[in-house]
Amino acid sequence: MNLLQISSEVIFTQDTTELIKILQKFLYRFLIDIISVFILVRFVYYKVYKRSDLFFTFFIFNIVIFLICFLLNKVELSMGAAFGLFAVFSMLRYRTEDISIKDMSYLFLVIAIGLIAAVTKVKDTSDTYEYLFLILINVIIILIAFIFDTSIFFKKELVQLIDYENIELIKKENHNQLIEDVKHRTGINAHRISIGKIDFLRDSAQIKVYYYED
Repeated sequence: MNLLQISSEVIFTQDTTELIKILQKFLYRFLIDIISVFILVRFVYYKVYKRSDLFFTFFIFNIVIFLICFLLNKVELSMGAAFGLFAVFSMLRYRTEDISIKDMSYLFLVIAIGLIAAVTKVKDTSDTYEYLFLILINVIIILIAFIFDTSIFFKKELVQLIDYENIELIKKENHNQLIEDVKHRTGINAHRISIGKIDFLRDSAQIKVYYYED
């Protein structure tokens, strides 16, 4: 066996070892990422809003962000290819008029989790401590969402939009009577009401009824 063959085998072995390490990091980080998003979406978001129609959007955004960021962080790409990936991603248009601020907030959280899982590094530590730190960060994000978006520590205030025809009661001096009338007619235990659009031609107004979730 000549020197050239020995060098080729050494380089091949080093490349294979490096590839295996990258694949291991990818799998561990991806598992942490996808489990974190599943817990956030299934046990926090779904528990509060009882909606499953955005699950696909949440997971796809998270996975795509994770893959792009991990790829840019671990694999050598040309600057043109890197910008091309983000350009294609930025061209995707989603109809957001039917997505509430809360839904957009959760979308931001799943994107953030994917980004953190892909690029987080802790200097001068082993991979094990790096994964534990990553898990800790995700746990903090999930706990914050759980605390502030459930009624465990804070009463959750809901709002109902109503077209109200008894326009005399929308006067400021009749506010208490308005609340009592809405309670009696709707069964909603309202604690405050705000007046929106007023239509004097139809003697009606749009009111927002605020009440706490049982």
